[in-house]
Amino acid sequence: MPPVESAASILILWAVAGYLLGSIPFGMVLARVMGLGNLREIGSGNIGATNVLRTGNKVAAALTLLLDGGKGALAVLLARAIAGEDAAQLAGLAAFAGHCYPVWLGFRGGKGVATFLGLLLALAWPVGIAACLTWLATAVVARISSLAALVAAVLAPVWALVLGHGAAVALATCLAALILWRHRSNIARLRAGTEPRIGQKDK
Repeated sequence: MPPVESAASILILWAVAGYLLGSIPFGMVLARVMGLGNLREIGSGNIGATNVLRTGNKVAAALTLLLDGGKGALAVLLARAIAGEDAAQLAGLAAFAGHCYPVWLGFRGGKGVATFLGLLLALAWPVGIAACLTWLATAVVARISSLAALVAAVLAPVWALVLGHGAAVALATCLAALILWRHRSNIARLRAGTEPRIGQKDK
């Protein structure tokens, strides 16, 4: 973790700002605007890009991926530019929490993978790129989105350490633990061999 140099009031402000930014449910907004239906009634019921892809609209899925990642990156970059590195990490964590537990949706949000990757790219771009490549490689080989997310999350703190971004290790570890928690049902299906592959309907 970076040294805490900002005043408590500043940190609280950026935590709130990060949460509100992260809580924007882009997947649901795009699905509604593009006439794709209610994501809660499609596939897994999740609001992220993987479930948007189950509507058959690849453009909507790509936009959801970019916007969910972008809101995590934006939270980090704004906080860093205005307040400093301690606020940037807190804003990133809060944006992730906002995506997973948005107040607008009764605290029932997404699983945070795109937001996680986006904020990592903004926080320490070599770590973010390594995490993205880990996700991509696992997805290409296994064709299972959740497995790719889990492998990328678990290895993110390792990449942070190996690539010389020690200040990001604690945050990456915390986020990895949260991603594992959010994917507990997926982990159960992976163990049972029933987790759907990319492009298949959720079971």
